[in-house]
Amino acid sequence: MSVGLVLVSHSAKLAEGLAEVAAQMAPDVTIVPSGGLPDGGIGTDYDSVVAAVQRADSGAGVVLLYDLGSAQMTAELAVESLADPEAVVVADAPLVEGTVAAAVAAQGGADRAAALEAVVAAGAAADLGPATEPLSDCVELTLTNEIGLHARPAAVVARSLAGIEAEVSIRLGDQEADAHSVLALMALGARQGDRIQVRAGGPQAAEALRVVQDLVHDNFHEPT
Repeated sequence: MSVGLVLVSHSAKLAEGLAEVAAQMAPDVTIVPSGGLPDGGIGTDYDSVVAAVQRADSGAGVVLLYDLGSAQMTAELAVESLADPEAVVVADAPLVEGTVAAAVAAQGGADRAAALEAVVAAGAAADLGPATEPLSDCVELTLTNEIGLHARPAAVVARSLAGIEAEVSIRLGDQEADAHSVLALMALGARQGDRIQVRAGGPQAAEALRVVQDLVHDNFHEPT
């Protein structure tokens, strides 16, 4: 049982497409799009949002994200009408980035509060900066998978590290990203053939390095 997500958009195609992308990163999370009007027009529909929330809630609560201002109003009205409005939180964050962050967090077992924290963090700039002094352990790896460290592989890394007591960063050139942040990893732009440095510190640093090393060697579980 995991936190569910509802995506409220003025466009059905936008909501459905984003749900499809997020599902690739979080296959066990219920992500329900609620976009457009019942007649296929552009807009948001109160009844559709209520139904989407009910479908998304498996008992662990729901994080609801929206695209534009009037969608927020529809979302909040729908939540207020629920029998248990406390089970749902409306997140104020960029729709795409927030959805990706929440989906990966939920896939990793985060509760509703932790998933919301991930959404809020996604609204800030990616945690990407100049390389710093190495953490206690380090390994160099070459990316061999076709798409490099982009959306789905980045999500696999982040959720695989969830629950491991270690700080982990990945360095490419002169830039370094928090390995727990999907958006920061994607911002590195690491491609096939690039050589990355994975750094870790903390009680389970060696385990964290082993996890990332195994993922790289296995091409992030991508089909061959």
